[in-house]
Amino acid sequence: MRRQGVFKGMTEDWERAFDTFVRAASPGLLRTAVLLTGDRGHAEDVLQTTLVRVAKRFRADDPMPIAYARRVLVNLTRDRHRDRGRRPREVTFDGFDAALPQDAYDAVVVRDSLLAAVRTLPSRQRAVLVLRFFDDRSERETAEMLGCSVGPVKSRTSRALAALRAAGLDVAEREEVRRG
Repeated sequence: MRRQGVFKGMTEDWERAFDTFVRAASPGLLRTAVLLTGDRGHAEDVLQTTLVRVAKRFRADDPMPIAYARRVLVNLTRDRHRDRGRRPREVTFDGFDAALPQDAYDAVVVRDSLLAAVRTLPSRQRAVLVLRFFDDRSERETAEMLGCSVGPVKSRTSRALAALRAAGLDVAEREEVRRG
């Protein structure tokens, strides 16, 4: 079989290793992309571009290709917003009920409200929250993925959480929603 593009000249072992990586990493990367972009269609496009870039540098013996993939994904979503000059549409939270959800329907409403509020944040703050709280990354891992030191991660996290609180959302109280 003749290979085209990125896969030209790659061995079958490489293909198997990359296929295994894609199958294992894609669901988490797609979730992160959806949270960062706010749109599943754009998230799928960003994921495809990410996988192409990762394929160009993929080595079967690399112990951490996922770290590189996450960094590429975050950079692509940040570049997308910068290039288009777009920010997600603003969301208001008039009369938001601060009580914890009582049933599954309420949990969905709270989660959707939280995600909508996260989408209104500037891209760097949104990236920090997604990586820290939705992907359960440490401050150091988040800093490495974003290409900065731990200090900016801490300050962006603080500003983002303050913005969510100002919008009527207390993320600490919503921890159960994130896990559900």
